[in-house]
Amino acid sequence: MTNPTSTTTTPGADGARAGRRAWTALGVLMLPLLLVSMDVSVLYFAIPAISADLRPSGTQQLWIFDIYAFVLAGLLMTMGSLGDRIGRRRLLLIGAAAFGAASLVAAYANSAETLIAARAVLGIGGATLMPSTMALIRTMFTNPAERAKAIGVWSGVMTAGIALGSVMSGLLVQYFWWGSVFLVNLPAMALLLVLGPLLLPESRDPEPGRFDWLSVPLSMASVLPVIYGLKEIPSEGWHVQYVVSITVGLLFAALFVHRQRTAVSPMISPALFRGRGFAPAVVLNLVSSFGMMGSAFFTTQYLESVLGKSALEAALWALLPSVPIGMTAPIATQLVQKGVNRAYVVTAGFAIAAAGYGMLALAGTDSLWLVLVACGVLASGIVMVISQMTDLAMGAAPAERAGAASSLLETGAEFGGALGMAVLGSIGTAIYRHDIPSSAPAPAHETLGGALAVAGRLPSGAGDALATAAREAFTSGMQGAAIAGAVLLAGAAVAAAATLRRVQVREPEAEEVAV
Repeated sequence: MTNPTSTTTTPGADGARAGRRAWTALGVLMLPLLLVSMDVSVLYFAIPAISADLRPSGTQQLWIFDIYAFVLAGLLMTMGSLGDRIGRRRLLLIGAAAFGAASLVAAYANSAETLIAARAVLGIGGATLMPSTMALIRTMFTNPAERAKAIGVWSGVMTAGIALGSVMSGLLVQYFWWGSVFLVNLPAMALLLVLGPLLLPESRDPEPGRFDWLSVPLSMASVLPVIYGLKEIPSEGWHVQYVVSITVGLLFAALFVHRQRTAVSPMISPALFRGRGFAPAVVLNLVSSFGMMGSAFFTTQYLESVLGKSALEAALWALLPSVPIGMTAPIATQLVQKGVNRAYVVTAGFAIAAAGYGMLALAGTDSLWLVLVACGVLASGIVMVISQMTDLAMGAAPAERAGAASSLLETGAEFGGALGMAVLGSIGTAIYRHDIPSSAPAPAHETLGGALAVAGRLPSGAGDALATAAREAFTSGMQGAAIAGAVLLAGAAVAAAATLRRVQVREPEAEEVAV
């Protein structure tokens, strides 16, 4: 027997308009999305308290920080494909239950090992939630104009969640204990588990084929070594082990691609890339993440170490650039719906983001408002691009493969963010090391934080001189990286104009299939 909440509906371009129930369901979907994105940065202020309580080793502390993002990135493609097969709503609810249970374990963890394990399960849950939310939006909003608006909301919430995570953790740790940063997940996940079955339709691929288990380890072996190497390079440099890690990941990526092209029932169907506009959307979305995360590497350090703000003050100041983000995605959507060619909107988004980098290149060692405005301009342009590229990719993908399409976009974004931090971070670090006085102690040549730590132990005159030189060197590095970012995004604007100008997505036709 089939009920109205368990059908896959994928009409053509003239899809029926969504009712109040669908928009209410969108609000419910934003809860897990917000929390998953917040968990990327939610330990920012909690780590000192965790270190004092659980006494993790240096390696364990790094794993507490990084295991969530590694597991999330490594399993996105697997979970997106799995959702297409077993049902996106079902996978979303399973992931919500796992996320809530792991949050409870993490909150009351009595050892570093337990916390690391809980954070790994949180990453698994996050990997189920992210592609499921986007895939459900693709199937709930069959009207292209309404889907574009819903995706704009999705993009804004995702970006805002990363900014809110650190602030939320600072406030909770200040007034409660470190475990509260995890307990905040529980009410939202409980609400999703109650309302999800009532409001969210079930959808899946009616003919998914057998699940390709071999692709699971291949996909993880492709993603994890590359992400690991790219994350370490900005702080540690281009050491052999990180280059080898990236190379190994790329070799496994080649094997993964070969498997997808030859398997009878691949995890990621190559047919997705034959959808008009899908491949350019994935690439340009990756470039936009490069630009966003590349700037984040510098701005946080600038607020804290150059301007001398406390960690909580820096996080609160960093919220200001996120204010215009909520307006830019809807504006971009409105422009496209009023007949402006999407290529021009995306080109403008990249140009605005490049202008943000250009403003950042003008910052000195006392340029708080210039840096904040630059970050706001940069983020606004990037969100314009992300919202449009997500809508383009999801519109080009058949609804039955919405989970796989969403997971590819998000995996590309993870790669782009890590690459942005690695490349721009390396440029900034190289300039910093070139500009720092050669007579400075060795730790001062590594990082700005190391220089300030050394300066604090020197006599006042020498310490002040070293701190000033280090702040100027870091700012010069930020300026150089910003110039590189501006050039890259300007190039992306030209590429977007050339590749998207003639792309017009025709919604793939499908039938209504009971599941």
